[in-house]
Amino acid sequence: VTPGPAGIHQKAVLQIIVALYPFLERTGIGELLVSPSDVQLEAESLVQPDLYVVPPEEGRRLIAASTARELLLAIEVVSPSSGRHDRGKKRAFYQRNVPEYWIFDTEARFVERWRQNDEQSEILHNRLEWHPSGADAPFVMDLDRFFEKIFGE
Repeated sequence: VTPGPAGIHQKAVLQIIVALYPFLERTGIGELLVSPSDVQLEAESLVQPDLYVVPPEEGRRLIAASTARELLLAIEVVSPSSGRHDRGKKRAFYQRNVPEYWIFDTEARFVERWRQNDEQSEILHNRLEWHPSGADAPFVMDLDRFFEKIFGE
């Protein structure tokens, strides 16, 4: 049995939800979901990102279905056992199928942002900004404050 994620991982996931959910509610551009939850973007691949955003029509389809097939954003919070996989196989998979992929590294206190066709990630230390199609203004996360909250500083 794989051990459950550490407390910092869970705190990070919660703080991402707290930050991102109001933006999605206000803009209506998508719905935020958390794992355990299956995502199948390619025929032979099933993944469970920590969090992900689906477009509204996919959110409606998921009322009766159990597997997401279209994402606007995939988010992973790195843990010691998942970092290599999150940055390797999963990154390549998400880059092929999702407009944007974020990797939150709580130990190093930064976010890696990958977009489709990027050959290198963007490393964000202070501010994360996401302006998806259909949103009137961008989502902005103060990363210094985010990391302070999860570490209780």
